[in-house]
Amino acid sequence: MSSTPPATTWQAPRFWLALQMTARLAVAALAKLEVSGDVPEALRHGPLILAANHISPFDPIALTAATRVRRIAPRIMATGGLFRAPIVGWAMRSSGHIRVDRRTANVGDALQVAVDAVRESVVMVYPEGRIGLDPTMWPERGRTGTARLAFASGAPVVPVAQWGSHEVIPYVASFRSVIAGLARSVWRRPTIKVRFGAPIDLSDLDPGVPGAAQRATERVIEGLTDTLAAIRQDELDGPRFVDPTKPADQSRRYRRRT
Repeated sequence: MSSTPPATTWQAPRFWLALQMTARLAVAALAKLEVSGDVPEALRHGPLILAANHISPFDPIALTAATRVRRIAPRIMATGGLFRAPIVGWAMRSSGHIRVDRRTANVGDALQVAVDAVRESVVMVYPEGRIGLDPTMWPERGRTGTARLAFASGAPVVPVAQWGSHEVIPYVASFRSVIAGLARSVWRRPTIKVRFGAPIDLSDLDPGVPGAAQRATERVIEGLTDTLAAIRQDELDGPRFVDPTKPADQSRRYRRRT
């Protein structure tokens, strides 16, 4: 099968491709990056949703480096606050990423924009909706946005699990703590692992049936948890490295079905 994308496929801006390379070099300077799993050839240019766990402010850089390794250029759904930042916002817009204004009248418009984007490209989302605060650092209960996006676009969902980025930049990213974290990483060189899992089957779910979005969300979190388990086998009970700046909150702990 040819790897050449169809004419209607979104073309990643050169600026975004350059940022991916920059992220790859940055991660190489701070840590060891191990990428496992892959995305099926037929899905590499979309339509596709990549659903990633969220454990650290360093996640976007680690995932950008990992997608560079796998030669995938996803568009990222991110909070509107990032787009309003003077430099970061310009970079996000120039890269073709997707703005989500939560708790505003425009959030519904963002879903339609995301649906259109998924139909012509690869879009990366964080189904948990925030950096997880459960002390065990397993994925939390997800929000239904990822499921609704999958239903509306018809795109498959591939879980992307990451582990180790929490050792680079702390949750409370003050200037002093960031510098300390980067210096510690250069010295200790932690291992950041990213794994692309198997596509999650949602084909038997009818979006018109009440509760379908919640059931699909549970499957996404289950798939993400299984994918993460494969790369943190020696830390199943909890992380060896504990970020002292991160608050503990178990209110959204996901309890797996047995």
